[in-house]
Amino acid sequence: MYLPEIFEEKDQEKLFSLIQNYPFATMICNTSEGIEANHLPFQLIQNQDENTASLIAHIAKNNLLHTQIENGADVLIIFQGEQGYISPNWYPSKQQHHQHVPTWNYQVVHVKGTITFLSDEKSLRGILAKLTRTHEAKQTVPWKMSDAPSEYIAQQLQGIVGIEIKINKMTGKFKLSQNRDKCDALGVVEGLEQQGGCLLGQALQQYIQD
Repeated sequence: MYLPEIFEEKDQEKLFSLIQNYPFATMICNTSEGIEANHLPFQLIQNQDENTASLIAHIAKNNLLHTQIENGADVLIIFQGEQGYISPNWYPSKQQHHQHVPTWNYQVVHVKGTITFLSDEKSLRGILAKLTRTHEAKQTVPWKMSDAPSEYIAQQLQGIVGIEIKINKMTGKFKLSQNRDKCDALGVVEGLEQQGGCLLGQALQQYIQD
């Protein structure tokens, strides 16, 4: 990833926050069949005592990925936050010298780690329970695994393979108009809000200098 220093985000908590807020990611790995990409919702697991972190997810057993790479293989997971087109017309300074061109603002986190596949029932139930608790939290009456017949859940478990990825490195690129004067950056926020891009505008505001 091309990473000018001005756009590099090194704050680990901000990187973790993006992963938690945008958990649906692309996992890329080099398999026996060539480069493969899988699109999965991940759950971030932090171990504060050991200062380590991992990602968990699951795939269908019919997905041949777990036969194409071995435990311990290197993988790349790409999480994408807010993104959007930036018009030169939003820069007030454009009216003075017209020396601006269109660009794109975005937030991405690249996670490099090593993968482990899990197939035992205890691990699978743990992964599903964590994912369910997280994504059902906003429901008025959260669904839980015990809501379904135990025989049905046992049958479903037979059709999946768990994934655990030990995070070895995280790289964040938050391209949010940090290379613009405050006046132009504020113009971008206003332009985004007028186009309905409020979330991207809110992300950008965190990088506007007082």
